[in-house]
Amino acid sequence: MSEDVAARTGTAGISGAGARTQTAGTPGAPPPVCEWPAQDLTGTRFDPVLAGLMDQGPLHRIRLPHGEGWAWLVTRYDDVRMVTNDARFTRRQVPGRDITRLAPHFKPKPGSLAFADGGDHHRLRRVVWPALSASAVEGRRGRAQELIDGLMDGLLRDGPPADLVERLLAPFPVDLVCEVMGVPPEDRAQLKEWTDQIVFPAADASATGQVKERLYGWLGEAVRARRGSTGEDVLSLLGAGVSRGELTEEEAAGVAGPLQIGGEAVTNNTGQMLYLLLTRPELLAALTERPELRPRAIDELLRYIPHRSAVGLARIAEEDVELHGHTIKAGDAVYVSYLAANRDAEVFPRPEEIDFDRAAQAHVSFGHGTHYCVGGLLARMQIDLLMDAVLDRLPQLRLAVPADEVPWRSRALIRGPRALPVAWAIG
Repeated sequence: MSEDVAARTGTAGISGAGARTQTAGTPGAPPPVCEWPAQDLTGTRFDPVLAGLMDQGPLHRIRLPHGEGWAWLVTRYDDVRMVTNDARFTRRQVPGRDITRLAPHFKPKPGSLAFADGGDHHRLRRVVWPALSASAVEGRRGRAQELIDGLMDGLLRDGPPADLVERLLAPFPVDLVCEVMGVPPEDRAQLKEWTDQIVFPAADASATGQVKERLYGWLGEAVRARRGSTGEDVLSLLGAGVSRGELTEEEAAGVAGPLQIGGEAVTNNTGQMLYLLLTRPELLAALTERPELRPRAIDELLRYIPHRSAVGLARIAEEDVELHGHTIKAGDAVYVSYLAANRDAEVFPRPEEIDFDRAAQAHVSFGHGTHYCVGGLLARMQIDLLMDAVLDRLPQLRLAVPADEVPWRSRALIRGPRALPVAWAIG
């Protein structure tokens, strides 16, 4: 009998809120399989299932709502960094497997950086890097500030109350990402609609799949139209790369898709950060009165916020690996939890507290190793500019509704407020 079947026939127990753990039989056996259900968590509440697993130890087996079988889960900071930077754990086999997962729809596109390893990953990433490098991002800072200033001017002109998500946090990242990508203004609303439907998927997996096909079809046509281009936007770089034979049109669309969707993460992460500040006046006052704290404070907020639900994408063990007294066998699926790593008490003392004076430690909110977020530098610049704009230009900022009336995204892969109604002092 397989370990999976054995786990299914175990005795059910409770681990954390909403988690059902099936107990293993004998000492030295693999960890029990924890059933991790889909949850609609609101606010910045840390996932109780994940918290329960972290309390139990560093290595687990989990079963998520979709896909087949179980997967390993790594939660400790050092282990997460090891797995994500170790060539024995790869992504290239994942698209061919129906691995247990959170998302109802899973149909990876060829060329996606998320599923490329080694030389292939370098080959694909190199094509778009000129648009996403530190110098390229810094070169867009002035234009990014112009976009924010225009949105803030309109917000101040109309006066309070206002929804920060609708007026600032949603439109700014989309507008900037579309410029970086090279999406024509007339197509941006349609792409925003498609990305919303992908990040906040419908219960009907086929509907989500159809939306992904439309988005990737549009991106493929855009790349095809720019073959041989000398432009500096992402779609032009991809078109030129296709002309040089560095990647195929299908791969180019696979690279472009996650980059186009990336603006949603900035919207929701910044929304969570501002919600935290608005519900903890002492933190808001510190960043308003001491702007020099902001870079370090934003790192601390990025460490703290539960920026996603459950876990992201799995890896596959290419060979047997011993970890914490257990054997992760070749072919086993392995998840890491960046959320758990950011709450590892051995690295971040009192991890449940937000401490702007915390000694510097590298959070892993943008990932680690080969699959560190390719748009991470752009995302961080956007977050910095958004936070500065809100803190500097909206005096005496406060929620315009009780905190428990702030609406949150439901069935979201990326967590965040659906609206953030605020008011501020005029004059």
